[in-house]
Amino acid sequence: MLPSANALALFFMLDIKFIRENPQKVKKICKEKNIDSSLVDKVLDLDAKRRKLIQESEGLRAEKKKLGKKDIEKAKKLKEKIRPLAEELSGVEKEYARLLLLTPNVYSDDTPLGKDESYNKEVYSWGKIPKFDFPVKSHVQLGEELDLIDFEKGSRASGFRGYYLKNEAALLHFSLLWHAFLKIVSKGFVPMIPPTILREFALIGSGHFPFGKEDVYQIANPGKLASGEEIKEPLFLVGTAEPSILAYFADTTFQKKDLPLKACGFSQCYRSEIGSYGKDTKGLYRLHEFMKIEQVVLCKDDVKESNYWLEEMKKISQEILEELELPYRVIQICTGDMGAGKYKMYDIETWMPSRNSYGETHSASNLTDWQPRRLNIKYKDKKGKNHYVYALNDTVLASPRILIAVLENYQRKDGKINVPKVLQKYLPSHPKTIPFLKH
Repeated sequence: MLPSANALALFFMLDIKFIRENPQKVKKICKEKNIDSSLVDKVLDLDAKRRKLIQESEGLRAEKKKLGKKDIEKAKKLKEKIRPLAEELSGVEKEYARLLLLTPNVYSDDTPLGKDESYNKEVYSWGKIPKFDFPVKSHVQLGEELDLIDFEKGSRASGFRGYYLKNEAALLHFSLLWHAFLKIVSKGFVPMIPPTILREFALIGSGHFPFGKEDVYQIANPGKLASGEEIKEPLFLVGTAEPSILAYFADTTFQKKDLPLKACGFSQCYRSEIGSYGKDTKGLYRLHEFMKIEQVVLCKDDVKESNYWLEEMKKISQEILEELELPYRVIQICTGDMGAGKYKMYDIETWMPSRNSYGETHSASNLTDWQPRRLNIKYKDKKGKNHYVYALNDTVLASPRILIAVLENYQRKDGKINVPKVLQKYLPSHPKTIPFLKH
């Protein structure tokens, strides 16, 4: 059994106190999320050492302060005793903080238990799987035949997983993103174009570090300051707008009346995909760079309210897919596949005919206060008490992966491709089929 609602609130608000009082429960969470449960003992051991060293140091400092100038020799001896304690404490606190970053969030009572993606659960599906009376072409073949995508020159210019979107595909790409951006703004989200080069604190704060660090590109030449001095701190390219948006609110304390806060960000995204070596090596499914619109909600520290926003965010993504008339299904992610910081998580998978299966196109997560704790994002209630907000995020739309589903589901026997009705208004002369440009 996982902790009750009251115990969950305790964990979210007191953190280390919950770990001290419930080590076996936290070990169970670690086990279900494929994290070494010995982490808990290490954290508690360091926590005990840290508290002991703080107590000893403060005791000696108090004694030294009490002496003042009465006994200079004794004060010097006390200072000599304090120095090694301070050095030891510094090392202990550094390791303690590092391990706390690895400590997982709890998961919801309805999250499926399981070690990997095979335990994920389909909870909803929409649309009819198309039946073709002709051999189905992949988006790779369609792209080559209609001069829409060039992987050969993309690889030559950019390396493995490089690509060029051309002609109608380039226009379709931006029409999809623009439609999604307008949609999310119409839902009351604050539109943002956030930075894609970030400092390390932002990625630690979002939980992308230390988890998933191997999939993030580090900039080898971060540049120079205005003084001409070289920038020494590491800088990174984002894999999603989520950490950029969250970092915008770092060290912010809201008033309760200002919540929920809803923001969306459009950005170029970069992923090294080291963790997916050998998977989906052909086509647009798994790329080093793409564009994405991400939605983020910050709400009060209430599990029920945060789950409400998780469902609402997911509905926006579903609405876009239904407007595109693309068959999809919603998958609830199991404990072993959801990541350390997730409390509850969904993926949306869209039908891709050449795969004869669904492919992930969206992901929605409730992380409660796991990220706000790292970034110090709080709100003040009516009594003046501070609480950490809860944070959620969801993919509004990512392209060009979504182009796989559009091109393949809308292909025709004559080799042309129908343009989804909802996108025609964004294109020159409102075409109904591809090709519509003179190449």
